[in-house]
Amino acid sequence: MSKKKLLGSHVKQLLSGVSDHGNEHLLEVETDLAQTMILLGDAIEKLGVSFMALHAAVMREQDEITLIIDSGGVSEDSVERLKHIQDDIAVHINAAVTSLQFQDLTSQLISRTMQRCEGLREVLSALGVVGNDISTDSEMDQIAGVLKDTTARLEKQSADLNNLLRKAVHQNHLESGDIELF
Repeated sequence: MSKKKLLGSHVKQLLSGVSDHGNEHLLEVETDLAQTMILLGDAIEKLGVSFMALHAAVMREQDEITLIIDSGGVSEDSVERLKHIQDDIAVHINAAVTSLQFQDLTSQLISRTMQRCEGLREVLSALGVVGNDISTDSEMDQIAGVLKDTTARLEKQSADLNNLLRKAVHQNHLESGDIELF
């Protein structure tokens, strides 16, 4: 086999290999991301329920403390300390429940990552097609032209994907205000 034919064969094998192996790894990444979204959603839901149950129990306890205070058997200093503690508990529980809303932000990031995987899959598929287009009989000039065209197409796909995906994730539902990350 001549050097020219050997080069075409190696380029074809390289592009097909990158395409095949890349697609396999992307499938695993997408599966892991989907499982992460499910686990995250379940964990946030359970934490939310737990915090709300904790809040309800604390409120019942505070009602009992209020009954004791109202009976007059507690000093004024103790009443003030208890009211301060009640206020602190309410602030901390509200902060914990509000913090659980980070799920919205992480879901946006995971969705964007999955879109990037899809874009990368398209790039890898394009490489596979180019690999199939290169014949073992291709001349070096033909191979160079195909690779140059492919590089330009891949750069355009990458730029289009970057323009499509937002750079920031937003949280608009927090009681304390809006958050923008990245």
